Amino acid sequence: MTVKHPAILALDFDGVICDGLIEYFEVAWRTYCQIWSSSKKTSSENLAQRFYRLRPVIETGWEMPVLIKALINGFTDEEILQDWLKITPAILTADHLEAKEIMKKLDGLRDEWIATDLEGWLSLHKFYPGVIERLKLTLASGVQLFIVTTKEGRFVKQLLQQEGVNLPDTAIFGKEVKRPKYETLRELISQEKIKYENLWFVEDRLKTLELVKQQSDLKDVQLFLADWGYNTQPEREAGQNDSRIRVISLSDFSQDFSHW
Repeated sequence: MTVKHPAILALDFDGVICDGLIEYFEVAWRTYCQIWSSSKKTSSENLAQRFYRLRPVIETGWEMPVLIKALINGFTDEEILQDWLKITPAILTADHLEAKEIMKKLDGLRDEWIATDLEGWLSLHKFYPGVIERLKLTLASGVQLFIVTTKEGRFVKQLLQQEGVNLPDTAIFGKEVKRPKYETLRELISQEKIKYENLWFVEDRLKTLELVKQQSDLKDVQLFLADWGYNTQPEREAGQNDSRIRVISLSDFSQDFSHW
């Protein structure tokens, strides 16, 4: 690395700081039951475990109940990993559904759950080992910390506050900002008047890092792929073979920046 430590550390939330798989599956299952009129009250443990393994194929929340539908329809894990981009539109077409309709249903169920049982909802989110300590050390070191995520900022703030990490609203860029992450990174560099190489961005989705790579003005931003997040072995291998991306482990992340 050309820079020993960042001026700004920008982190994704789900898949880097927080493991939301249990909540993802639960809200996806409730949505699936409403859309496809399933009378089953609980899902099988095997279905949940397969969903957890296949979570890396999901790009947007509405796809989660569709993944459950694909599993129940008999698609194998391998078929889903290889052909997810073909499977999703096929399921939507077959059942005369639209992505925005599924998203509205999922968001509505999640909002209702949060309104009636916020504590229960928050309890389904687990922080990866050592991550909260790393965040506190980062803040204490004077490095500026920003969260750049597709999760709603208010939930990120609540989850972090429960662990004693208090970030101002201005440090959390959530779903509500409605723009690609690379645009947020660009804004941070301009706003804080730092050199591009002094911004380090940790993300668990290879596609997101590749989109940053495509921005010629962001060519010096330091990019890290979190290997403990929602990614597959082929994606991790692709990251390792990419000169712009450094694949890091949870152990690396928990240590001082000089070990990254």
